[in-house]
Formats: sequence, C-alpha cells, structure tokens
Amino acid sequence: MEIKTMEAALFCNHCREEVNHEITYINDDIKSIRCEQCNKTKQLKVDVNRKFYKEIYDRISSKPTRITSEYREDLGHLLLSLPVRTISKPYRLLKDVNASRKILKQYKPKKKPS
Repeated sequence: MEIKTMEAALFCNHCREEVNHEITYINDDIKSIRCEQCNKTKQLKVDVNRKFYKEIYDRISSKPTRITSEYREDLGHLLLSLPVRTISKPYRLLKDVNASRKILKQYKPKKKPS
C-alpha cells in the first residue's frame, strides 16, 4: 500500500477560482483533495482494509504466473536469483507490511462515542 501526493490546478468552490490543490492517493484511489489557498479539504471514503487485503490477494494469486513467465524468459537468471530472493523475501515482506500498517493506522475510521 502506498500514499502519493500530487498537485493540480482545479477550480475551488470556496475560492471561486482555479488554484492549486494537493491530491492525496492511496494506491490509485483519491483519498483527499486540499485547496492550497483556502485550505479547505474534501475527504473521500476509501476502505483501506479492503484495499490492503485485495493487494495481498493479488500478489499471492499472481505469484505462480510471475514465476512461470520468469522461468520461460530466462531459466538461468531465475535459478541464480532464486536463493537470494528466497533469503531476502521475509525482509521485503516485513518492510511492505510495516508500511501498510502505518497507512492503515493513519486512515483507520474513528469510532463514534456511544
């Protein structure tokens, strides 16, 4: 899971003119749009848990296909890189999980008081 920000010139309903806005994405979905002039922010609902689980599922389910295509393209390279990739995979996975956990924690929906 990845957070990206981008700037774009958009029409602001509050300022009544075209000004720069900061757009925040979670993966490929817009999470928020903030006017840089008046600081008004429009939050959009993104189910980060669903995004996270879909991303994990896609990565796991596509692994056999990716390994097969690497095998067909260059068996020698695959056999040489496999031991290093096998050893480094837990570290790469831990890095991805930690980054995703930070995003999930940041955008976790607030519970309403009873």
